[in-house]
Amino acid sequence: MSAQVERSTNETNNDEEIEDAGQAKLISCIEGINGITAADITKLKDGGYYTVESIAYAPKKHLLTIKGISEAKADKIMAEASKLVVMGFKSATEIHQSRANIVFISTGSAELDRLLGGGIETGSITEIFGEFRTGKTQLAHTLAVNCQLPIDMGGAEGKCLWIDTEGTFRPERLVACAERYKMAAESVLDNVASARAYNTDHQTQLLIMASAMMTESRYALLIVDSATALYRTDYSGRGELSARQMHLARFLRMLLRIADEHGVAVVITNQVVAQVDGAASMFGGDQKKPIGGNIIAHASTTRLYLRKGRGETRICKIYDSPCLPESEAMFSINADGIGDVKE
Repeated sequence: MSAQVERSTNETNNDEEIEDAGQAKLISCIEGINGITAADITKLKDGGYYTVESIAYAPKKHLLTIKGISEAKADKIMAEASKLVVMGFKSATEIHQSRANIVFISTGSAELDRLLGGGIETGSITEIFGEFRTGKTQLAHTLAVNCQLPIDMGGAEGKCLWIDTEGTFRPERLVACAERYKMAAESVLDNVASARAYNTDHQTQLLIMASAMMTESRYALLIVDSATALYRTDYSGRGELSARQMHLARFLRMLLRIADEHGVAVVITNQVVAQVDGAASMFGGDQKKPIGGNIIAHASTTRLYLRKGRGETRICKIYDSPCLPESEAMFSINADGIGDVKE
């Protein structure tokens, strides 16, 4: 409790600094500088660039693909963007101080939150993978509600965007989770925007739309359920493996850029596939691995492996994390969302 109070005090004392660090700068702020016109801004928006950060983080060759942007104009735009975005070295002290202000979104289970060091971290990608009926989508529904809660209740005081690739989004689950916290169902539903993706190109296009929406309102969470389902159907066979991985890498890079620009928590669910590996079965290893290979492994900051327990009990294991030890926690799937296991 004292740690929460201390963090709250620090946030109050450093209001301006936090606002600058966590809020993306609209691209319109470079209009009129160094010959950058309103028409140039419109072209950049049409190309999917809505914030100064998105330009600063992008390679120059990507800007040159936008119709009407010359090489000289691209140089001017990138020069002005780089002046507004800190992209140099920082001391470990500065990074440590900024990480002290990171908000965590509660999973609904105190045991699971402890395992994750407070909940789902904002500003990074968390991958949740496992077999069917392990609670991936149920956890996502709970997070979509919890992200709207006040920070002192384990929320992030923001809206949720949901990209649905498998048709599993259910508003009625959100209503059930909202009742748990005595939240108005209408308000909770209004704060969650969902879009169905029908192919991998459409899935990528929805990310550009999501980035635009995040410049207009405060969002705290972006869910992609599932990130790899459409790749399994749009790309088949070894002949298309290279093209699939390149497309998936671009999609994940866009997710990381959104997490960096807007400070939102990005949660992606993933499926598993059986390993055809004699050594795994011989030595008692797990014969299931997440889809996507090294591409998705390197893109995800934290990877969580869910598996079934008894009844509605599920087990979550830290599969990979830069700061969390490999450990496990049990949780249950209840009528009102994810919760602790009842003894």
